[in-house]
Amino acid sequence: MYKIIDNYIDKLMTSKPDMPLWNIEAIKQGKKPVWNYIDGCMMTSLIELYKTTKEEKYINFVKDFVDYYVFEDGTIRGYEPEKHSTDDICESRILFDLYDLTKEEKYKKAIELTYTQIKTQPRTKEGNFWHKAIYPNQIWLDGLYMAQPFYTRYQTNTTKDYSDIVNQFKNVFNIMYDKDKHLYYHGYDSSKTIFWADKETGLSKNFWLRSIGWYAVALVDVLDFMNNQMYDEYNTIKEILKITIDGILEYQDKESKMFYQVPNFMEKEGNYLETSGSSMIAYAILKGARLEALPERYRKIGVEIFNGICSKYLSEKDGDLNLGGICLVAGLGPDNNRRRDGSYEYYISEPVVENDAKGVGPLIMAYTEMKKLD
Repeated sequence: MYKIIDNYIDKLMTSKPDMPLWNIEAIKQGKKPVWNYIDGCMMTSLIELYKTTKEEKYINFVKDFVDYYVFEDGTIRGYEPEKHSTDDICESRILFDLYDLTKEEKYKKAIELTYTQIKTQPRTKEGNFWHKAIYPNQIWLDGLYMAQPFYTRYQTNTTKDYSDIVNQFKNVFNIMYDKDKHLYYHGYDSSKTIFWADKETGLSKNFWLRSIGWYAVALVDVLDFMNNQMYDEYNTIKEILKITIDGILEYQDKESKMFYQVPNFMEKEGNYLETSGSSMIAYAILKGARLEALPERYRKIGVEIFNGICSKYLSEKDGDLNLGGICLVAGLGPDNNRRRDGSYEYYISEPVVENDAKGVGPLIMAYTEMKKLD
């Protein structure tokens, strides 16, 4: 199976930077090339694959891809910090690796440009980053993954002050974690005014698998980038990670070992086993066990989830591979998009596609952890 995955990755690396095969949204909508979290998922996964295998083809591809976007003065094609979208911070985490490997100043300048957004990002009254300027006063689980790993890497290289980062995770746990169902709500509006939010709690209506997956990956990656278990903050993130993983595991499908698009409605009509969120959970568990942030017994669970995804959704026909079962996109609002209301019916209505990086990237991330077991 590993050889098949290697071939699949090679196929994806025939992509061009301005229209990559894995960015299905861009292909469908004819979007101009911009710095974005979807490409960021792929670049992050390929850098990890390079670190694991030491095969130069992976890092060469990443550098060539990123150099299309990052200019000599550190500006980035299609990146507009003033839009205050946490999504746009995500891909910049790979700049640290490229700078460490090459010492090219443009990467360092691009890191500093991205950090200007961290410093100016609007915040909720609780102190968390707004998900985007177009989503005022809102925390989405997705946003923790988009911003906090970059922020943590920056702090590790400078002040090593993680207090703000950890406080944002603690706020999410205290506000968005349902202590009865042991799951996190997708979104929270601190103003409690947006149409999808409960008027008393500010929370969205349901739990969405991939948002929980983003959050779990954010936790384990932040732990890794802190890289120092002496900090009290490290132990706080470690504790939240275990609670998060234990909660989602209560909703694991016994046969496939995967998880459903809306995790707590496993038997409801229209629900389906979803690849991207399941891959994120597999990665978070495998990496968490490797970092000893989760007990060793969890490693077997991560392996089973990874194998279950490959068995159900990774297919080969005439030497061509495809990864299916990926929710293309899901979100909440804004006001002019009332269809995105956080209902069960909404989450199962979004397109299910093949080969999108929101599924492919996390599967490759989990694959790098599997290779570390060899």
